[in-house]
Amino acid sequence: MLGTQAAERPPMPAPTPAPSAVPARRRAGRPTAAILDQDGITTAALELISSKGYDGLTMAALARSLGVAPSALYNHVASKDDVLLLVEDHLAAMVDVTAFGVEPWDAAVRRWAWSYRDVFSEHTPLIPVIAVLPVANAPKTLAMYEAVTAGFRDAGFPEEKIISAIVALEAFVFGAAYDVTAPEDIFDAGSLAEQVPNFTAAVDRLALERHERPTDVAFSLGLEALITGFGALRG
Repeated sequence: MLGTQAAERPPMPAPTPAPSAVPARRRAGRPTAAILDQDGITTAALELISSKGYDGLTMAALARSLGVAPSALYNHVASKDDVLLLVEDHLAAMVDVTAFGVEPWDAAVRRWAWSYRDVFSEHTPLIPVIAVLPVANAPKTLAMYEAVTAGFRDAGFPEEKIISAIVALEAFVFGAAYDVTAPEDIFDAGSLAEQVPNFTAAVDRLALERHERPTDVAFSLGLEALITGFGALRG
């Protein structure tokens, strides 16, 4: 009958929500896989040296420029010396040695030297470092020297004098690379011009002959003298 109390049903348990797919939290910072390879490290090192100078190249600064922790950088290069080997190899690979074994010896030396100067004129802060950096474990640098050495040897150059000739040419090339970046008025004697009349007259004469860049004229003059002198030693 209507007045009788109905038996109470036990409450239904609340449905358990389906587990949501919560993505794993991404590690902070930039991904390192695409950055920390030899090309990326080399590029970052060159940019750092260009902006801060050689002394500005430290492992900590290099890691910051790459956006990684120093420990991650050390997984790829053991020391600053390893970084410099990468830089040395990168620059050496840009120097043109393709004329050796193909063109006459003097033409090959000429192309190599001009290319060498142009590469390092863009990276003068590295010259004091690269000029005295050992070539061990630098495959591209060694490949450059192998091509040049073979070219000298095949041209009849005395083998005991090949390395000395290469060193002499490099010394000239590195100095000329600095000259490319020198100001145009570097030889202006200023208020002391009358005290150095011979020098002043020669500088004025050079200014009148400026159909080419003075640095190129000087480099060509010196290089041709070296080629002529070394050529006389060929067998």
